[in-house]
Amino acid sequence: MARTRVRITSLLALTLSAGLTLTATGCGDSDSSDGPRAAGAKDGAPVVVATTTWEGAFAKAAGAENVKVIVPSSAQHAPDYDPRPSDLAAVAEADFVLYAPFEPYAEKIKEAAGSEAELVEQQLDNDPERVKAEVTRLGKLFGTRSAAARWNKSFDTEYATLRKDLKKAWPGGRSPAVVAQVYSAWSAKLAGADVVGTYGPEAVTARQLSDLSKKKPAFVLDNVHMSTGTVLPDSGARQIDIVNYPGKDLDLLAVYRNAATTVEKAMKAA
Repeated sequence: MARTRVRITSLLALTLSAGLTLTATGCGDSDSSDGPRAAGAKDGAPVVVATTTWEGAFAKAAGAENVKVIVPSSAQHAPDYDPRPSDLAAVAEADFVLYAPFEPYAEKIKEAAGSEAELVEQQLDNDPERVKAEVTRLGKLFGTRSAAARWNKSFDTEYATLRKDLKKAWPGGRSPAVVAQVYSAWSAKLAGADVVGTYGPEAVTARQLSDLSKKKPAFVLDNVHMSTGTVLPDSGARQIDIVNYPGKDLDLLAVYRNAATTVEKAMKAA
């Protein structure tokens, strides 16, 4: 994971002098035994700016107390968002800036970060093992290891419960065959489903359509943020919309609960 320090631009410095300031929200842990905090941290808690609620939820899970999210949770496709000058001003006030390399505005974020902001690149994925590893990594960076460890423990408990409940909902008591969009494959793992094929993020070709249909999946786990409509028309597969991004409350666990509820409903209706 790349971490880079860069200098604030002159234009942004003028913007900051006009009075644009950072507003911070969130909750976390302030156990001083976790080690040193960021040099610019307020009251021992680092100020974190995240490009989207996805990065923001990781920060909150890791124990960050002050989290500012740039892209509104209402944005259907976060990468299409165009950061405003006030957004970039917030970046310059941060101790840590979290972003994903696939976001087209990542370069603007890098240019806007002040000399004290540490840029943290994230490979966003809701796969459970990767999530826990990322929360642990951020906890070390923020000096909130104990909060991160507590969240990981609660995640393990919740995830196990959701998996158990979903298994009870398997049609006919058997693991269903599914096709999943590559960024929604984590939901298939959560459901204990048999992934017989994947697609995306590029558009599905006619050849892929034919090959995936031959697998005779019971469900298609689509990515609501990158959907191109019905993926396997006339195949008989029920399409399920999976949401990857948390809401404005930055509750990462809610993503799993919501996915479990959606998948369970579809399986019971099959």
